[in-house]
Amino acid sequence: MKEYEVVIIGGGVTGTSLLYTLSNFTNIKSLALIEKEKNIARINSNSTNNSQTLHFGDIETNYSKEKAIIVKEAAELVAGYVEKNGTHLFNKTKKMVLAVGDDEVKDLENRYHEINDIFPKLKKIDRKEIALIEPNIVKGRKPKQKILALCSEDGYAINYRKLSKSFVEKSLKTNKTIDLMMNTKVEDIKKENKEENYIIKIKKETNTNKETISAKVVVVCAGAHSLILARKLGHGKNLIIFPALGDFYTAKNALNNKVYTMQIKKIPFAAIHGDPDVENPSLTRFGPTTKVLPILERRNPKTFFDFLQVFDLRLKSLKSIFNILYDKDIFPFVMRNFLYEIPFIGKRIFMKNIWKIIPSIKTNEVTFGKKIGGLRPQLVDRKERKLCMGEVKIIKENIIFNMTPSPGASVCLKNAQKDAITTTSFLGLNFDEKRFLKKHRR
Repeated sequence: MKEYEVVIIGGGVTGTSLLYTLSNFTNIKSLALIEKEKNIARINSNSTNNSQTLHFGDIETNYSKEKAIIVKEAAELVAGYVEKNGTHLFNKTKKMVLAVGDDEVKDLENRYHEINDIFPKLKKIDRKEIALIEPNIVKGRKPKQKILALCSEDGYAINYRKLSKSFVEKSLKTNKTIDLMMNTKVEDIKKENKEENYIIKIKKETNTNKETISAKVVVVCAGAHSLILARKLGHGKNLIIFPALGDFYTAKNALNNKVYTMQIKKIPFAAIHGDPDVENPSLTRFGPTTKVLPILERRNPKTFFDFLQVFDLRLKSLKSIFNILYDKDIFPFVMRNFLYEIPFIGKRIFMKNIWKIIPSIKTNEVTFGKKIGGLRPQLVDRKERKLCMGEVKIIKENIIFNMTPSPGASVCLKNAQKDAITTTSFLGLNFDEKRFLKKHRR
């Protein structure tokens, strides 16, 4: 049985950023990365399965000032990395958040004054300036309709699949022992007592035989499946997963830059936005819509049985969901998104969101984005009967479970920094945090 100092479970951007950080900035000598898919970043980090946005907190109007400061610090690390490692990882764009109507304009004015000290490059622009940057926002709009935008030149559309691959390539160039176990599923994980390593039972899809490996430290970065592995060790029993799926509509050459709309503060899902696709900038994506389905991976109905393991069809779980859905802000949001799914009329109802951004766009210019959209494993604390709005991480003895880094891939390197500190403290080893931060400075 092969032994590693650290085993990382999950080969998306969270797991690969940690592999990169531990291999390049610590004195850990042996690592393994286990991924159940054939290749890196095939699920949530795939370019078709996320918004492709590097969130800084400047145009995300549901963030508190405190959260915006934290998210900005985290996003700067990713921006520093992609700037130094190739334009194939990202497209640089402008970005803005658009307010429409008197109430939204007033709210955005207040937001600007709240955060302009954190984001000095963020500019407040009126109708005339908006038209110069994104003429389609103003074209066909009623002259008396008030609009305002906060705009930044510092926008990034990130290909998180390519970013994940870059992290792996950088890891393999070190002199560490690194084993990549692709197409390999974790069957079980256990620890007999405090002194022993974790024993991980794995099975390769191409082989019916099961193997075991051992690790002094385990870090689980498997998205929704992280909670399943946590439950195997008796952790996270207060949590259930509320899988939120997002879809997008598309149009050709509609926008040149990222345009977000104002956010409902109680809702953790992204507001409707329009932005050019990172792999095909001539295609603008509008969305996401939000719906709930009992699966843990988009376009993988087999994960219904995994969902049953982490939802628990008990009264306490059902009461938690009812308590959340009954909220006066969340209930209308859920109902609107339900209407978007109705055949024939759903698209026409959704067009109101697109017209808010581009009033002159025609319904026949917009099509449903096939195989575009992913899944967010939104966690619910069934004891507190509320949504977990921020990061959910479980840290126990020599093991870490990452479930929903907030906001997602944008904080991957900051999350890796945190986990590197914890992991090296478990092992009594060193993390060169100063060099890590210097390396990713823009």
